[in-house]
Amino acid sequence: MDTKAIEELQRQIERLRELSRDGLDLSEEIARLEAKLARLRQTSSGQASLDVHRAAAGGTANSPDEVWERVKLARHPQRPYPLDYIKLIMEDFYELHGDRLFGDDAAIVAGLARFEGRTVVVVGTQKGRDATENVRRNFGMPHPEGYRKALRVMKLGERFGFPILTFIDTPGAYPGIGAEERNIGGALAQNIYEMFQLQVPIIVTICGEGGSGGAIALGVGDRILMLENAIYSVITPEGCAAILFRDAQKAPQAAQALKLTAQHLLPLGIIDEIVPEPPGGAHLDYRGAAHALAAALARHLRELCHIPVQQLLEGRAARFRALGIFEELREP
Repeated sequence: MDTKAIEELQRQIERLRELSRDGLDLSEEIARLEAKLARLRQTSSGQASLDVHRAAAGGTANSPDEVWERVKLARHPQRPYPLDYIKLIMEDFYELHGDRLFGDDAAIVAGLARFEGRTVVVVGTQKGRDATENVRRNFGMPHPEGYRKALRVMKLGERFGFPILTFIDTPGAYPGIGAEERNIGGALAQNIYEMFQLQVPIIVTICGEGGSGGAIALGVGDRILMLENAIYSVITPEGCAAILFRDAQKAPQAAQALKLTAQHLLPLGIIDEIVPEPPGGAHLDYRGAAHALAAALARHLRELCHIPVQQLLEGRAARFRALGIFEELREP
């Protein structure tokens, strides 16, 4: 572990934060150093557990076996869900229901809570713990009314200047006939469009599965955090394998190609920080995972609340425009 490098980075970040309190906007530089610090910590704390996975599976760094281990941890049935984190790190959570158009969708929870002495809006996709609850929550796959409920609550928070915290753990939006009839595509697009314009800080946390448009519809934010063993992708590994290889059994290979782990996404700039999990995964220590997440959320929230609204909106749009690698083709 490179202790000296970590300590030096921490000192630099603290110095920049002190300067920020004097009115200087150093948020981008602080975010860059924090991402570098997170990578150093991740390399140090995660090496032992990754070695265990590789030894057990006979794999190598970033091998399909290693990536698949993280996919399985992200889907672990005992992994903490958004309501677990809300209960452990927030106070006075008051859930709001219904989209005022069709009905209430239990696959999305939304409401107001107190976090670090501040009122915040909380929105999350929620799975069930048993068969009965999974049916009620549709296995964490929201319908259009769920996303419309989420947007209604987020706009309520904007009206009163409350920051927004979203928690994502979904394989994707529900693709059933009823959802299509009620315009699931339009609901997703409307959320993405509106979230770019919300004039309050938004912090997104991917705490389990982050699948497709169902995740992105709650994933537009000023900071994107991701738990160590979470995944984030445009499609499930099984779906990708079925399309590319015509064999869903090749999901581990597809998972590797998708680069869906936090360790892949941080260097690409898609996320801002990897939140470390307790040894073995978040499902083994709810309080430990919640404590690490609360510390990261509090730090980013303090920084974002000092950024002027117009600068916040411009930065939010710029970060998403910068994602990806593309080439502009011109006519000869």
